Amino acid sequence: MRIDAYTHFIPAKFFDRLLQIGPPGIGKRVREVPCIHDLDARKKVVEQFKDYAQILSYPQPPIEVLAKPAEADEFCKVINDGFAELIEKNRAHFPGWVAQVGLNAPDAGAAEARRAVANGALGVQIYTNAAGRPLDDPAFEPLFETMSKLDKPIWLHPARAANFPDYLAEKKSKYEIWWTFGWSYETAAAMARLVFSKIMDKYPKLKIITHHFGGIVPMLEGRIGPGWDQLGARTSDEDLHAVLGKLKKRPLDYFKHDFYADTAVFGGEPATHCGLAFYDLDKIVFASDCPFDPEKGTMYTRETLRILEGIDMPKADKEKIWHGNLERITGVTFPS
Repeated sequence: MRIDAYTHFIPAKFFDRLLQIGPPGIGKRVREVPCIHDLDARKKVVEQFKDYAQILSYPQPPIEVLAKPAEADEFCKVINDGFAELIEKNRAHFPGWVAQVGLNAPDAGAAEARRAVANGALGVQIYTNAAGRPLDDPAFEPLFETMSKLDKPIWLHPARAANFPDYLAEKKSKYEIWWTFGWSYETAAAMARLVFSKIMDKYPKLKIITHHFGGIVPMLEGRIGPGWDQLGARTSDEDLHAVLGKLKKRPLDYFKHDFYADTAVFGGEPATHCGLAFYDLDKIVFASDCPFDPEKGTMYTRETLRILEGIDMPKADKEKIWHGNLERITGVTFPS
């Protein structure tokens, strides 16, 4: 069985709310992709592929953008309870779900994470920043501590919008550069902040699944490795070299061996091979990022399956990517 670890869906009750309160344009965006909210349409997508099922998670906009701190948990409960109900009735198509938490909640979403996991969630999803605040903000540590204690993974989704300009002289990003290149940078930057802030050292059991094969990380091994081995050589106003001495490992080792990554690279064959070459085999999970593709649900899945099926590797290794690694880190065995 191929278990697609990172696909997106909006439960019905929250979809209705999103249309009422969401940012301008969100209604147009989600209506153009029916299977992001229409369960029957989504099941038809899944049924097009043999021995295939999907794990569901919420997409965008981030909760931190939609909800005030006092509202964050309530927003997430609507999403998470919607997923729990949906999955209970449709396990053949969707054998698991990822809870959404709001890092802007008073406890950084820790209580909702515990509640959702107790209610069946495989783990939780957060974004690479919380309305512009970095993940190593001390206010967010309760969530990392909680997920480490629960021994459940965090799905890490990039978040960046047009209000992040491409250049300092401008007020907004042009040509959707904020998405095409920005999301891949966002993912790498968030990973780096978790490394250099020593979050990864403090919580060695933390399991973080980075979306899109970790963005730009696999192709920048030389910069992350020999480049960051010289941390501080380019900076004169602070002693960054001292940071290296405080880490338990070489920076590159965290990126290659500590983070998990999914195969959702929009059907990019070179990117797939690059990701497979960079990460440890037991850190890679199959995912397609369904349904945000030009065919509104099938193209990314079909192409990701085609590429992975065409790669020559031992069957046992491929089974780890298809489902074994996800089962191990979530503690859940999926139906074969």
